[in-house]
Amino acid sequence: MSVEPKIDFQETSPLIVGDDPEAAVMQIVEEAAALDAGDLFLTSELNLVRVSVRVMGAMRVLHDLRIADGRRCMNFLKTAAEMDLSEKRRPADGRWVYEGPGGRRRDLRINTIPTLHGEDFSIRLLGRDRRGDGFDDLGLEKHQLRELLSILQTPGGLLLVTGPSGAGKTTTLYACLRHLNDGRRKLNTIEDPIECEIPGVRQSQVEQTIGLDFPELLRSVLRQSPDVILIGEIRDKVTAQTAIRAANSGHLVLATMHAPVAAGAVRAMLNYEVHPHFLASSLLGVVSQRLVRVLCQHCRLAVDVSHAPRMFDDVRPWLAPGQGSVIYGPRGCEHCRDGFSAQTGIFELLAITPRLRKLIAEQAADEELTQAAEEAGYTNFRRAGLLKVAQGVTSLEELMRVIPGEYLSA
Repeated sequence: MSVEPKIDFQETSPLIVGDDPEAAVMQIVEEAAALDAGDLFLTSELNLVRVSVRVMGAMRVLHDLRIADGRRCMNFLKTAAEMDLSEKRRPADGRWVYEGPGGRRRDLRINTIPTLHGEDFSIRLLGRDRRGDGFDDLGLEKHQLRELLSILQTPGGLLLVTGPSGAGKTTTLYACLRHLNDGRRKLNTIEDPIECEIPGVRQSQVEQTIGLDFPELLRSVLRQSPDVILIGEIRDKVTAQTAIRAANSGHLVLATMHAPVAAGAVRAMLNYEVHPHFLASSLLGVVSQRLVRVLCQHCRLAVDVSHAPRMFDDVRPWLAPGQGSVIYGPRGCEHCRDGFSAQTGIFELLAITPRLRKLIAEQAADEELTQAAEEAGYTNFRRAGLLKVAQGVTSLEELMRVIPGEYLSA
């Protein structure tokens, strides 16, 4: 099977900015929102400013603006985000809470960087008024969800969620928060930024402009007597060590960090100089995730693989009757974008067993941790990805696009 998912680079449509950059920017944001884009980009070229978006992990060009029009749009964005208009030589960050038609609000995280032909803008689009985001749409397999719910019932300890930027880590943590937000526990968060307001949860935001960072906020939150603490990202030694102390003192701590796979999160924490015995005693589990595109159910192409009966042997216990004899690829129709209709998660969930605790305390190698986890039934990226392919959720090519080959080899 060699059906390659294509990226839709449509011919750019004209956009006249004129003397009203606000209207042009609002149109651009609404177009990005209508496409359900996660990121919006304004990039400075030699003779134009290009407006593009990232939709379901793929880039798409929306408009090419004249240089003067592009600069006016950039200046409006800086003004709306309360950024310094005069500073174009240094990277800068800003935020703009945009309210569109119908009162729908979006939090725009804006980052600028100087390039050869001028400034580039990268804008993360975050919906601030999402409701009802639970576990159902994350993409967790049933046995993984059972393990995760079991971890969340523990009164104290550390749950880490890892993956690259844009992999859905925050969405997973918010689902955990909503599950825990039953009125019987005090929940505090430390975020950068607050992506969605959750009634009943005490949410605090990092403010780098005044020197209010993760370590300082975390120390202050601990004095608020929380039962559950969400840390938006562990990115330094102080935050890592404070999180471990909190988890060891009876708090349930949920946090994200960057690590390629679940077992790699243990090494990442040890690199922050946390005590291995404290990490071993407090770590409850690690979720590692990626996002893949979901095949359109209206037009997906079926390919018979009954001639390869052992292809899905590793995941056969989790397959429903009839699954695994056919796989699917993208085609494209009026219901989808290039054969894909949405995104879903592929997850590793490493639940910490007594043997794993012993290995963590001994600072065992990642390979040894992974082997022990697999012997305990751990679903790695290879197994989780093959499940999605066998179930007809995504294509083999899409899986290989998102998951590095070294993690898919047997």
